[in-house]
Amino acid sequence: MGTVRLFNQPIKLLYLLLLVAEASLLAASTYLGVYLRYLGNPEAIPDSVGPIAPRAVLFTAVMLLSLVAVGLYNRRLRDDLDGILIRLGLGFALGLTLLALVFYALPEMLLGRGALALALICAFVLLAINRAVFLKLLTQQHIRRRVLVLGAGKRAHPLSMLRRRSDLIGFSLVGYVPVKGDQVLIPERQLIRSSQPLSDLVARERIDQVVVAVDDRRQGLPMQELLTCRIQGVEVVDVLTFLEQETGKIRIDLLYPGWLTFSQGFHRGLLHDAAKRTFDIVVSLAMLVTTLPLMALTALAILVESRFRGPILYRQQRVGKGGRPFHVYKFRSMRTDAERDGKARWAEANDPRVTRVGRVIRRYRIDELPQIFNVLRGDMSFVGPRPERPEFVQGLQEKIPYYGERHQVKPGLTGWAQICYPYGASDADALEKLQYDLYYVKNHSLFLDLTILLQTAEVVLWSKGAR
Repeated sequence: MGTVRLFNQPIKLLYLLLLVAEASLLAASTYLGVYLRYLGNPEAIPDSVGPIAPRAVLFTAVMLLSLVAVGLYNRRLRDDLDGILIRLGLGFALGLTLLALVFYALPEMLLGRGALALALICAFVLLAINRAVFLKLLTQQHIRRRVLVLGAGKRAHPLSMLRRRSDLIGFSLVGYVPVKGDQVLIPERQLIRSSQPLSDLVARERIDQVVVAVDDRRQGLPMQELLTCRIQGVEVVDVLTFLEQETGKIRIDLLYPGWLTFSQGFHRGLLHDAAKRTFDIVVSLAMLVTTLPLMALTALAILVESRFRGPILYRQQRVGKGGRPFHVYKFRSMRTDAERDGKARWAEANDPRVTRVGRVIRRYRIDELPQIFNVLRGDMSFVGPRPERPEFVQGLQEKIPYYGERHQVKPGLTGWAQICYPYGASDADALEKLQYDLYYVKNHSLFLDLTILLQTAEVVLWSKGAR
């Protein structure tokens, strides 16, 4: 199974079908719960519950949002069935909490305690069975699309590094066809050496997709054969496009300007900008109202730990959209003399400069909450690449190609790199995170922003990448 584009976002068809199937199971569980509750007296349903359809839609929407928030639709999920059942339990606990809040605000949508309990039990059982079947399907070769790589050199080598189950969802690499001009870097056992025309080889191996990963296109690109494959219904894609779709990042080591120029993405416009700004304001105000008590407690804890002598907030210059500097606000999580020599440093694992309160608020990202005011001011967006300090940016732009392109959009409080990669504290980490940031710059949309926002909950719950 391949990839489809939805709201300017490449999405694995397998996960889209999983989402649709589980939405259907959740809706069916609502009806099942109600009918089981009134098994001996179905005539009482209209008076006791009311119309089931709107309640089924509400139940499905809330539960799906909760399951997304605990990472059950993350394509990098590597959990076995036991781990998935734990996430399901957490998702249902979160969903039940949200449903209680919704029912409090909208009492006319109440489902009834008995019917709701039965619906939750039915939903958990059905989704657990569905996930077991889904994990079994992932191991079935006959439902995977068969991929042939044209090339066996430098540009093909990153494909050979895709070995984990989460990397190979929905496809299997049949082999690599070496071409003239390539310095072969692929193990011999994975090579397909054939004197047949490429189109005949594709037909013989029942190939669904050809990935072009030729090092020197002037010598080794059989255009007529690729055209024949394309006409016969076989998908032909560049290796950069393939890796973008399968890994959610853009490989800097393979990137060339022509690919960026002609590939899909980079949508802009007044309507898009207005919608994103509206999204930022609405989400920020909602977060501000929700987290005000937590922010007050955090401020008090910082004051008490510092014996009412140190500042509560930390103000630091960062680089924003277009390379313009601005000051970001955070709760102070380090000692006041953390950089007394004036030299900027990355935060380290178990950094001794971090205070006791700081360790807690950094672990759960509470120290980032004052940046809501940066979003409301327009310095930042709620979702975008994380802003870096000017001292780091200057050095990284000199070392890493395309680094400046991440400043084409506003920096964010959370972002695609933050949910896909742990905290970065080196030039190598900055390079890896840039590949995710470029993916966001190229593919960003409100749909992707909402997806990132929901998956940020998983990062917080599992304390991923905190330092």
